[in-house]
Amino acid sequence: MNNENQKYPIGKFNPPAEISKEDLTEAIEILRLFPEQLKLIVNNLNEEELGKTYREGSWTIRQLVHHIADSHNHAYFRFRWALTEENPTIKAYDENSWSEMYDNVNAPIAWSIMHIEAIHHKMVIILKALTEKEWERTYIHNISKEEKTLKTIALMYAWHSMHHFMHIKNAL
Repeated sequence: MNNENQKYPIGKFNPPAEISKEDLTEAIEILRLFPEQLKLIVNNLNEEELGKTYREGSWTIRQLVHHIADSHNHAYFRFRWALTEENPTIKAYDENSWSEMYDNVNAPIAWSIMHIEAIHHKMVIILKALTEKEWERTYIHNISKEEKTLKTIALMYAWHSMHHFMHIKNAL
């Protein structure tokens, strides 16, 4: 497997030009199922296994689980901001710096698993209730300056879930 395939085992995020109701239903279902699928693959790992990486120089499985919790927590708030403010500018964060913080390197993954479960339950209930008009709401990324719809963001975080799930699977 080449480095690009190791880095993007399911390919880079590439949303369709037109996002359908079926695309959104699938994304919501991935977000709904992801916490259970993640638990199935990581809950019984020992310390050595939690220290495995999916490619040289990558994050460990432990760091990946904590990263998913951090990232999806941001997603949850970004959805809420886009739904309660007019085209807000969201703040990015330095994923690599966060992944090196003491808790992401040392804390039990159970804490992040519980966090992912709660965040995903809350995201899914919100996403299932969105109207067609609400799906079109947007936010602006503070660094890329890109404006993104909630439709695109839902697909992106479903992709992100599967992207890191495959990283963990490949590390094992």
